[in-house]
Amino acid sequence: MALLGVLLVVLGVSTLLFRDADVLGLPATGFGIGLAVLGAVVFAGGLAWRAAKRRRRIAAGEPEPAGNVLERARALPRLLRARREGYTGLPKSRIALWAVALVYLVSPIDLVPELLPVLGVTDDAGVLVWLLTSISAASGVFLRWERDRVRQ
Repeated sequence: MALLGVLLVVLGVSTLLFRDADVLGLPATGFGIGLAVLGAVVFAGGLAWRAAKRRRRIAAGEPEPAGNVLERARALPRLLRARREGYTGLPKSRIALWAVALVYLVSPIDLVPELLPVLGVTDDAGVLVWLLTSISAASGVFLRWERDRVRQ
């Protein structure tokens, strides 16, 4: 939501700066200010939602992921090795879903064919975003587990 808010603010400001004619029957100035204000509200709501979600996770006792993107990428081979050696934080079903996602991404068969101009790529993009997010979250939790294990 925060990213959507930033996008709305940018659209509003660009409307204010570069648009002279009316937009949807409204003056460009009013439309631009309205978009910028809406974007600021959506951005603030997104930050508040993210903070509340983090508080709920901490209250539920869920481990908070650790590490930045590069640390998480470097931890992936260790995560898979630890999984073979008995690490229980990564279920076999998730590894299977990752494999299915990879096969889907490289496969020429799609739910929505690439012949459709914009829609053809969106299913692949959605699968890729899910795959990267899932791998990042799992390796972040693994990094937290590794660091906690070293401290003990």
